[in-house]
Amino acid sequence: MPVRVRFAPSPTGIPHVGSVRTALFNWLYARHTDGVFILRIEDTDRSRYDPRALEAIFGSLRWLGLDWDEGPEAGGDYGPYVQSERLEHYERYARQLIEQGNAYECFCSTERLAEIRAERQRRKQPPRYDRHCRDLTAAEREERRAAGDEAVVRFRTPDEGTTSFDDIVRGHVEFETATIDDFVVRKSDGFPTAHLAHVVDDHLMEISHVLRGDEWVSSTPRQILLYQALGWEPPQFAHMSVILGPDKAKLSKRHGALSALEYRDQGYLPEAMLNFLGLIGWSLDDKTVLISREQFIEHFSLERMGKNPAAFDLERLTWMNGAYLRELPEERLTELFAERLESDLPDAAPRPIDRETVRRLVPLVRERIKRLDELAELVTSFFSDEMSYTADDLLGKQFKEDSSGAAAAFRAAAQRAEALSAWEHPAIEEAMRGLADELELKAGALFMLLRVAVTGRAISPPLFESMELLGKERCLKRLQAALTVLTK
Repeated sequence: MPVRVRFAPSPTGIPHVGSVRTALFNWLYARHTDGVFILRIEDTDRSRYDPRALEAIFGSLRWLGLDWDEGPEAGGDYGPYVQSERLEHYERYARQLIEQGNAYECFCSTERLAEIRAERQRRKQPPRYDRHCRDLTAAEREERRAAGDEAVVRFRTPDEGTTSFDDIVRGHVEFETATIDDFVVRKSDGFPTAHLAHVVDDHLMEISHVLRGDEWVSSTPRQILLYQALGWEPPQFAHMSVILGPDKAKLSKRHGALSALEYRDQGYLPEAMLNFLGLIGWSLDDKTVLISREQFIEHFSLERMGKNPAAFDLERLTWMNGAYLRELPEERLTELFAERLESDLPDAAPRPIDRETVRRLVPLVRERIKRLDELAELVTSFFSDEMSYTADDLLGKQFKEDSSGAAAAFRAAAQRAEALSAWEHPAIEEAMRGLADELELKAGALFMLLRVAVTGRAISPPLFESMELLGKERCLKRLQAALTVLTK
């Protein structure tokens, strides 16, 4: 049977990294096996449906390059691929289950169900439906319908036996069927629950493998029961390990976990995010950390997925991102920097951003940033002459008690710079090192004065390369401006 896998998100919220990892593993398995990756939108929870979430799902997959072979916008022979457009299928099979005696209509009100839950909680029993409507006669059901009572459809779970399945990751999994309640398969609004929708769609779309998070393990026996009742062969299941924070607690925003698109906006590269997510719960070996998309596709296998919870390490992701930034070709990095600066630089910086300046900045800053959102603050001074430092910023530790000495150093530096005929960073550095010796200053102390004066920051790209790029005239003006700040 050819491999057909699906990513089936619910558009009820912005997809988090765990959801995107599920999509990635499905996509990798499809690409590794020359199979089919399907995107299916499970929008049957109409009370929580959010169209913004739908766009975020599409945007997250596109950003990571996880193209789908079938689904919304791609089409395919098994559509529609949006569950709200497939209600006739769910209704047909819900009716079949009723006619076979595997399901029944339940007319219990939400108030009665709440009372049952409260009573079972009081007795410290697990929540469970009391099967009140399980054995209503046909006449009683007709009477309830005639009265206008709304009904859900519940599965008639067997009272005994076991329900089991073989999981590719977890091995043999078995449940006592008696512990499974009569679960709802179709809601009163006519929409299916996830249990019925998953089974019907996975069967009709000929899904061969279901790769999903291990929070679905406890739901799988219900779906196995539905497969058995409908006479269908279930797909193979592989339940992926849960993602935890570094403190072993449930992953949350306090661990730095955001949506995929938020990471994009912070300046992470899709290559780094794909690499990072691909190694949460899967490994190539015990040493390889940086893996390309092509290597993932070549080596991906379900047997290498781990059973134990996997840790989300934001520091590792940031390190990976920096590594990928450093390895990007200069042309692409120039374009990425320019795009980022267009949005992040202050309004005072002229637009469009000068590409030649950006190109010359690339070798100066590529080793100094780990995320693209760090770029603008580092290089603003190359695009805008507005400075916001104070006298204390200029003086720093070395000249804290010697502002007159700092002013003298600025005057001498300006004179030495003015005298330079070749404005290139080796010549500038030689001149300023010589000046430090003449003034009997530590070179580092003088260089820090110059750095803050010409870049506005104590941390900047390499000083003399920056001065060369800024140009002689701009540097002289900035040295004079710094002197003015000191002598006010």
